[in-house]
Amino acid sequence: MHPSNYRMRLSLDFLRIIVLPSALFHLITTHLIKMHLGFLTALPSYLGFIICCSISKSFLTRMLQHAGRQRSGAKEIPCVRGAWPGNVDILMKMLRAFKTSYILDVYLQLFEEYQCTTLNTRILWTDHIITMDQEHIKFVLSTGFEHFWRGRWQKERMERFLGQGIFNRDDEMWRMHRGNTRPFFARERISDFDIFEKYTARALNIISSTSNQYSGQTPIDVQDLYSRFALDAASEFLFGQNLDTLSATLPVAGKTKMGPKGSATEDPWGSFASAFEMAQQVITARSRVGYFWPVFEIFRDKNAPNAEVVHRWLDPLVKSALGEKERMEKAGICSPVAEKNFLQHLAESTDDSIIIRDQLLSLLLASRDTTACLLTYVTYFMAIYPEVANRLRTEVLEHCGATGSITYEQLRNLKYMRAVINETLRLYPPVPLNVRESRTGCTLPPSDSTYKSSYDADAADPRPLHMPGSTAITFLPLLTQRNKELWGSDADAFDPDRWLEKERLSRFVTNPTMFTPFSAGPRICLGQNYAYNEASFFLVRLLQQFDTFSLAPEAQPVGSLPPLEWKRRKGRQAEEQIWPAAALTLFVKGGLWVRVAREAH
Repeated sequence: MHPSNYRMRLSLDFLRIIVLPSALFHLITTHLIKMHLGFLTALPSYLGFIICCSISKSFLTRMLQHAGRQRSGAKEIPCVRGAWPGNVDILMKMLRAFKTSYILDVYLQLFEEYQCTTLNTRILWTDHIITMDQEHIKFVLSTGFEHFWRGRWQKERMERFLGQGIFNRDDEMWRMHRGNTRPFFARERISDFDIFEKYTARALNIISSTSNQYSGQTPIDVQDLYSRFALDAASEFLFGQNLDTLSATLPVAGKTKMGPKGSATEDPWGSFASAFEMAQQVITARSRVGYFWPVFEIFRDKNAPNAEVVHRWLDPLVKSALGEKERMEKAGICSPVAEKNFLQHLAESTDDSIIIRDQLLSLLLASRDTTACLLTYVTYFMAIYPEVANRLRTEVLEHCGATGSITYEQLRNLKYMRAVINETLRLYPPVPLNVRESRTGCTLPPSDSTYKSSYDADAADPRPLHMPGSTAITFLPLLTQRNKELWGSDADAFDPDRWLEKERLSRFVTNPTMFTPFSAGPRICLGQNYAYNEASFFLVRLLQQFDTFSLAPEAQPVGSLPPLEWKRRKGRQAEEQIWPAAALTLFVKGGLWVRVAREAH
């Protein structure tokens, strides 16, 4: 069944869960035992029969899983146990907590309660695994890659938005996308900084005009600015034509409303950004509801209007590329890959405009959100830790000077900047959680040592864990990268020097999959070096011109500052001055409003 046809899937579920047991009940009562039930007894008997069928099916599933564990010598993944049938109380508690809790704290509290790093939530009698276990994430992404795929349910949630793009496909289609994309992220392409220079200058001119006009006293939403910078640079890099979002209406402190993932503006770009971000929020909400999310969208696909707006922006670009391809073919001209942009190369590989558009959208999503997220949180740290900004600026001026061109070699020499970037990615990975689905039953390796001392006599039972087939597993890199067992007692602290001191760095060197901001294994991000280069280049130019960054909490939209209840929790949230949130990718709720200025030198 095609992933977009979620209503058909829901109808088949209705047949399986309600209609078939009803027919069986009717057959048994009227033909086998020939029992006549009155109205008062028929309804409770029928409901009881449906419940018995569900329990029997669940019991049979458990038996089959037990047999699988016996064959593989594995043990069961610990299961959350709620007070209500189907763990409905756990689901309701989680949905309520998501509204105000710190990023991924809902899951962390479950891990702490059950003293383990991998759990089965089994909500509505459906297995769903969550894990922050470094060994299990490594297995899903790398060593056990062949046992997992994006899966049917994730594709179903994302189909209307990402369609047939690389992030929503497996196997041959995924390999085709990856093969087409890889040449365009080769070192020689991502080390040509002309595009970075062009759009960095435009973004910094916006900061300069605000800073000069108002003596550095007017806040600017840098998250919004960085998103525009990253999108304009990515659009020219990928298809030779920028979307020119830096020329659109900018958010205004105290007047701009809060959008789905930051600020909202009332202009054509604002409508695109709102649809682009709302689509991600819808996908996230579907994921939280779980398997039966289509029940809430029977009559209206909530992502249909968002996808329509996004497609109106991209379809003309695809049409133009296919038209250019036709003209080139008629003229008998065939350009080498080195002379093409990504859109031209993609159009050469297929005439399917939907595949081309979906792949462009996937790469724009990754290019925009990864760089914008990284730059946003680096700026946040420079604002709350002025000594970090001073040390960065000193290094930039030492290796790159106050002006002049920037080379790849110069960026490589900025060791402290790379440490700041890595530390930011450790605490705030752009994709804080992700999902896979098991193809068939398999075994996860023994858990890491996070809760060894207290978890169910695990030290005396080092068997692997049985992963049921066709089961979703949500893995949480953000929690792994803040795990004190892996990173030390200061894991929640922002300390770039952990990447410079050999003894502390050895933790990562000997165990590299405890740091996976760009994923790992066969699906590792092809654009990670592009993101490193783009972010580093922008920060060099930013710090050549500015040296003072301060938060402007009074400019944050209502409802975007951290709740007071965070102060009573442990970890970073107790000291957080912004509200980190996630919808596919990480962002700052309400935007990051900052004053940027330069001192007189």
